[in-house]
Amino acid sequence: MYWLIHKILKLNWAMIGRIIGFVLKVEACLLVFPLIVNYLYGESIGFAYIVTIGLCFGIGSLLSLTDKKKNIIFSRDGLVAVGLAWIIMSALGALPFFISQEIPNYIDCLFETISGFTTTGSSILNDVEALSHANIFWRSLTHWIGGMGILVFVLAVASGSNERMMHVMRAESPGPTIGKLVPRMKQSAAILYNIYLFLTIACVIFLCLGGMPLFDSLCHAFGTAGTGGFGIKNTSVAYYDSAYIDAVITIFMILFGINFNVYYFILIRDFKAAFKNEEFKAYIGIIIACIVMIGINIYPLYGNVADVLRYSSFQVGSIITTTGYSTANFDLWPSFSKMILLLLMVLGASAGSTGGGIKVSRFLIIVKKVKLDIQRLIHPQKVNAITMDGKLVDEEVVTQITSYFCCFMLIMATCLLLVSLDNLDMETTISAVMSCIGNIGPGFSLCGPLANFDCFSYFSKLVLSAAMLIGRLEIYPILIFMFPVIRLPEAIKKPKRRD
Repeated sequence: MYWLIHKILKLNWAMIGRIIGFVLKVEACLLVFPLIVNYLYGESIGFAYIVTIGLCFGIGSLLSLTDKKKNIIFSRDGLVAVGLAWIIMSALGALPFFISQEIPNYIDCLFETISGFTTTGSSILNDVEALSHANIFWRSLTHWIGGMGILVFVLAVASGSNERMMHVMRAESPGPTIGKLVPRMKQSAAILYNIYLFLTIACVIFLCLGGMPLFDSLCHAFGTAGTGGFGIKNTSVAYYDSAYIDAVITIFMILFGINFNVYYFILIRDFKAAFKNEEFKAYIGIIIACIVMIGINIYPLYGNVADVLRYSSFQVGSIITTTGYSTANFDLWPSFSKMILLLLMVLGASAGSTGGGIKVSRFLIIVKKVKLDIQRLIHPQKVNAITMDGKLVDEEVVTQITSYFCCFMLIMATCLLLVSLDNLDMETTISAVMSCIGNIGPGFSLCGPLANFDCFSYFSKLVLSAAMLIGRLEIYPILIFMFPVIRLPEAIKKPKRRD
């Protein structure tokens, strides 16, 4: 116990406090936007936002007063800072819903907020349209904030060394590796956010051109960009019943599920590097294959190719990018189509995108690893290696991905056991856990596209909230953080030197 406390106390809490403090002050600034919406629509919940802004800025300012001389940050400090920042940011971000009493129970408020920041999109609300415009706007804005990562935003505007920034960015950025677009990490973060902002604005413009009101366009663009999927209507995107709007959201969901490095290569006119990306080609190939398979399977339900293409492409794009919007009740689709969607929930989008899930690149490397092992069994003397985009994949990365996959399955199994205590049907329980840990949103049966997660107990909602955070921050960085506090057995410790 003393050893564990010693390890915890050795963390650079001063630097961790300053990072969290800066994040909370950024959150206070972002909360001003729903406050403005509150006054624009003449609503009466402004007090809830004023109180929350005051708390965020006050706590953030106090944390920023920590000893500024202690500015060295190691990997473990960065992981702790990211984990605590997301938890505290969610706990305070839930207050407007609770203070306004539009969501009366705080655990429900926390579930909704974590679902927003982690871009999951799972909701406990039975009537979304009953919320005020301010709360709907904040609920949607949490998707946009969490999509690229609030700490990535901090890196884009804050000063600091590349080493300190890398430790923070490693814990928050999705995917098996962290790539720098340019030598300076701060500049890389700025490029990512500029691409993110440009695509979001483009999505808003195209939705407005389709006749969607500006407020609705902003909220849906936030959800599409962050691949979150909080609907602002009880029937989600199906409310608009527009083939044009469906097509715009489908295209932009798929665009936001692409590794942002591909966009950077396109910006610098390195088209060969952009389109040589193996993950990109696999991602597009999987989408096309799933659209075709589901389209053939659901054709008898709709009877014409146009509707089949419209609904199958939207749902495939929505699930693989872990957005979670819906234009059809896919819970009524044949089992074959539902199974494809369930598998896409686990797969997820590309590394370095705003999408969740295990990521296409990890599956590609796992498949290549299996293929290589089979070749070695047949030809033991053969020397070969795993490559991606013509580059050698380090053996350590392959090991980390294998460990990640195993841990993903173990954590998912644990969550399944805990949530099953609610004694709901198996389809609901399995899809709910897979949806939350993969940051997808809707599941099947009682938590399907036209239902919600209110059927679960408060205990299960907390378990699912933890699953959402683990899924968004990714498991392996959390294990790197946990490893130093696991005491190694005496037998494998380095032996003391004898004189």
